[in-house]
Amino acid sequence: MNATSAAVTGAVTFTWLGMVLAISFLEAPLKFRAPGVTVPVGLGIGRLVFRALNLVEAVLALTVIVTVATGGPSTTVGVLTVVVSVLLALQLVVVRPRLNRRSDRVLAGEDLPRSRGHLYYVALEVAKVLALVGLGISVLAASAT
Repeated sequence: MNATSAAVTGAVTFTWLGMVLAISFLEAPLKFRAPGVTVPVGLGIGRLVFRALNLVEAVLALTVIVTVATGGPSTTVGVLTVVVSVLLALQLVVVRPRLNRRSDRVLAGEDLPRSRGHLYYVALEVAKVLALVGLGISVLAASAT
């Protein structure tokens, strides 16, 4: 992989990883523990935060795809780029719309049981974190050779 593409891909990948870790695994669960934060308030905040995160993730994914495609990547870097992009797409196209419909119902006042949809989102998020770590390490290794 050429040096410029590797540098940009590495920086974007680790920035993306940091954002996912900070928001999905720190902010999201903690907000419901804050005094006075009800489920509807937490859902409202979460929807705004995750909408913004997912928009930024889409831009970062596009940046990674372009820099990898133009940088002469190794097979590992190419495969991990596809994996992380597919995981993000599944979250945005399959899981998030279902979670949004459910949160609409909760915000409208319906009393619903706990959702398993969040478990799917978290599973994809864990897989995405692992793929981002692998991608970042692979890009660093490729740039060192």
